[in-house]
Amino acid sequence: MTRSTRTSVPGVPTVPSVRSRLAATACEIGLRPLNNAVPMNAPGVWFARKLIATIMATAGPPSRGTAVTQVRSGMVRGEWVRAPGVDFGPRAIYYVHGSGYVLCSTRTHRGLAAQLSKKTGLPVFLTDYRLAPEHRFPAAADDVEAGYRWLLDRGFAAHDLAIACDSAGGHLALDLLIENERHNRPQPAAVTMFSPLLDLTLGLAAEQERRHRDPVISARAASRLPHAYTRGLPVDAPRLRLRVPPGMALPPMLIQAGGAEMLSADARHLYEMVRDAGGNCELEIWPGQVHVFQALPLLVPEADRALDRAAEFLCTALISHTTTKKVS
Repeated sequence: MTRSTRTSVPGVPTVPSVRSRLAATACEIGLRPLNNAVPMNAPGVWFARKLIATIMATAGPPSRGTAVTQVRSGMVRGEWVRAPGVDFGPRAIYYVHGSGYVLCSTRTHRGLAAQLSKKTGLPVFLTDYRLAPEHRFPAAADDVEAGYRWLLDRGFAAHDLAIACDSAGGHLALDLLIENERHNRPQPAAVTMFSPLLDLTLGLAAEQERRHRDPVISARAASRLPHAYTRGLPVDAPRLRLRVPPGMALPPMLIQAGGAEMLSADARHLYEMVRDAGGNCELEIWPGQVHVFQALPLLVPEADRALDRAAEFLCTALISHTTTKKVS
C-alpha cells in the first residue's frame, strides 16, 4: 500500500522567507528563459557549465580557510574538502554532485561540500565523475561506484561513511546502493539527498510542472541533459530506471526538496518507493524553495537551516552505527 508523503515536518518552515520568494521570482524572470533557450550543442554546453559555475560560486562559495586536496587514483578523480579545523579521521562523507550528468564538477560543489564539512565536522570526499556528452552511460555510474570502493580500500569502514548527493547525484547514489546490494558490498551508514532526480525522462517532473511551474527550467528543456548521457538506450534499461526491490538492505535516508521545483515529484516518488520496500526514509519539502537551494546560502536563509538538519541526520546515523557496533 502506498503511504502518504509528509510535506509538513516539525522544524521545517511552513512558508518561504521573503528572500526565497524574491529569489524564485528572479529565477522565473531571468534564469528560466535562459536555461530553456540554451542549445545542447558544444557551445551551449560550454555556456551552461560556465553559468552554473558562476551561480554556485556567487551564492555558495567555500568559506575562507577551506582545505582542498586533489585526488587522482586510477579511474578515481575528486577532492577532499575540509572546513577550517576539520581533520582526517575514521569517518567521512562521500558527496555525489548533481549536474543532469552534463554540467557540474567538484569546482561547482566545493562550497556545498565545505558547508557540509563545517556542519558535520567531517572531511568530505567530492567525486569528480565523467560528464556527458563527452562520456555516456555508464561512465558516471562506474566512476561513482569506483569512488566508493576506493574509500573502502583506503580503510574506511562502510558504517563510518555517509553519502550526500543532489539532483542527478541522487540517481547515481541510489544506483550505487543497488549495486552494493547486488555485489554483496556493505552499505554506508546513511544517505542524504537534496532534490534527487529519479526519473531520467523527466516524466514525473513534467506532471509536476502541469500543476506548478518550476522557476529555474522547464521539464522539456531539463530532459535534454540526462538524454545526453543515456542517448540510444531504452528508458527502462537496468541502472537507468531504478527500482528498489522489497527487503533490500538500505541505510536510513533523508530526502529534502524545494516546494517550488518540479523534482519535488521525484523526491516524493523515491520516498514512497523506499518506504514500500521496507526502508527507513524521511522526506522534507521546503516551501517555496528552488532546485538544490541548500547550495545557495548567500541567496536564501533556508539553505543554512536545511543543511543543519541534514548534518544532524548524518551525524546521528554515524554515531548510532558506532554505538550499536560497540554494544554488540
